[in-house]
Amino acid sequence: MSAGRLCRKGSCLLLARGDPVLGATAWKHKSFKTYTAALKQEDFSKLISTEMVKIQKKAKEALPGSDWSPFKSMDHLPPEHADVVIVGGGIMGWSVAYWVKKLQTQRTTFKVVVVERDPSYSHASTVLSAGGIRQQFSRPENIQMSLFGADFLRNVNDYLGIENGDRIDIQFNPSGYLFLSSEKSAEILEENYRVQREQGAKVALLSPDQLKKKFPWINIQDVALASYGLENEGWFDPWTLLNAFRQKALSMGVLHCHGEVVGFDYVTREMLTAEGDSINLKRIKQVIVQTQNSLETQHVECMAVVNTAGAWSSKVAEMVGIGHGNPGTYEVKLPVEPRKRYVYMFHCPNGPGLDCPLLIDSSGAYFRREGLGGNYIGGMSPTEEEEPDTSNLDVDHNYFQEKVWPLLAHRVPVFESLKPLDTNMKVAVPTQEAELLRTVRN
Repeated sequence: MSAGRLCRKGSCLLLARGDPVLGATAWKHKSFKTYTAALKQEDFSKLISTEMVKIQKKAKEALPGSDWSPFKSMDHLPPEHADVVIVGGGIMGWSVAYWVKKLQTQRTTFKVVVVERDPSYSHASTVLSAGGIRQQFSRPENIQMSLFGADFLRNVNDYLGIENGDRIDIQFNPSGYLFLSSEKSAEILEENYRVQREQGAKVALLSPDQLKKKFPWINIQDVALASYGLENEGWFDPWTLLNAFRQKALSMGVLHCHGEVVGFDYVTREMLTAEGDSINLKRIKQVIVQTQNSLETQHVECMAVVNTAGAWSSKVAEMVGIGHGNPGTYEVKLPVEPRKRYVYMFHCPNGPGLDCPLLIDSSGAYFRREGLGGNYIGGMSPTEEEEPDTSNLDVDHNYFQEKVWPLLAHRVPVFESLKPLDTNMKVAVPTQEAELLRTVRN
């Protein structure tokens, strides 16, 4: 039990030991359990109230203007007012919170709240992803963002480090992405390469012979061209990065709430279009949050809402009528929906070693090493016809046996003897990478 938290044990309340302020006052010369057991409930309540006044007074003197409280669990409840409410506490949500606070120009308090319904992140795409970063995109904007992202990761302690905190180690592996293409898609890969180089990405095209020389363990049969990231690409620990964003944002004053956004209160204003048609424009006034393990809801007044709910972003948008509204404004549904994906782990003691990149085959299958002990993770996006049902999170082991493994073994013959290990699954949204994989495969 953490310091300063009230809990009920039997018929009396016990205050957890370890709070430095309480240790210096009421409990200084008393056995904690003996002292509290001797108190009547009324006396104990009065004592708590008296000590709370002293604590808050000391905190106010030590931290002017703060809302400090020893009851840490209260931080998980939403406030009644906020400037910005961020829906979704994955890496995108906490990144938005960090940048909003970092770019804040007002000297007055600017309140930012992150609402996350799954504090364990058991279903979050962030922590269940392969944790990759690359510049091998087809659009300049994506390449530019990723180049900045690479610089951010390289200097993550300058951005997200906390004074007197532990140094952040995201365990970055700069092994690059390796895309393989067939004759059918080689022209697209070459065209993307030119765009990437124009934007400053360090990428190289490899012929089949060059590919074989650099990675002797690859079967170059049916490979027409390869694209290899030389710098700023690889993979990292997404959980560590998420936690670093979160801790930094909290240190900057961002509030977090364990709950689910279940609706919005908004005002509607009627306007006329140039054609004379009447449309209704909505402005959100309040976010309705259902707190964790409770049927109660809290209305949070705010100026702005940021939707970072990942695979569930479309459902959040529907709460304000997006996808069900007036033509030209709200009629278009947010084109984001869940996609069920499997990330498999397998072991192959004689597999590729330190030089192993994140390889994406022309078939769409991919893999990368996981550490240096002969472990790997991999998978493949299914075709449109094979898209699995997202109503459950069951893992399809047959998909690996029948679809993924044969493709991996074809490209890396030593994988014929791999041994499947623990299997992971994530719910993800369609991404540029998924579209590129479909292009390469086709």
